[in-house]
Amino acid sequence: MNSSITVTCQVGSTNPVAKLGIEICLDGVIVYECEHVNFEATPVTFEVIDDENEHELSFILKNKTQDHTKIDEDGNIISDSNIIISDLAFDNIKLKHIVTKLATYSHDYNGSGPQTQSKFYGEMGCNGTVALRFSTPIYLWLLEHM
Repeated sequence: MNSSITVTCQVGSTNPVAKLGIEICLDGVIVYECEHVNFEATPVTFEVIDDENEHELSFILKNKTQDHTKIDEDGNIISDSNIIISDLAFDNIKLKHIVTKLATYSHDYNGSGPQTQSKFYGEMGCNGTVALRFSTPIYLWLLEHM
């Protein structure tokens, strides 16, 4: 019988009225969805079967528009609305360094630029997807990447 691991994180917004949305998916299945992410961080928890498989955890930012970003006459961003994902952990083991190293953030600058893929440092500012691929058993994967 396979055991499971607990995945936890905090999801918040830099703007309390922005109405940014998020979906968190595991292997393409939505495990958490929110159409208006709160300014205060909200805890998210779900389980993953600790079998011998490859998995993908995805965070998808939705509903961001040009109105969420204020730009001055010189093109400098003076205020913005972003989603913050913090304290991502597998069985209470925080993945900060691993996420920075392995997660990819794919977006197209909300339609104003080419599709790009970059590292993820905890904040999503464009509609797009942060993807973290991992394998189970989780403790073997953690040992390989810590």
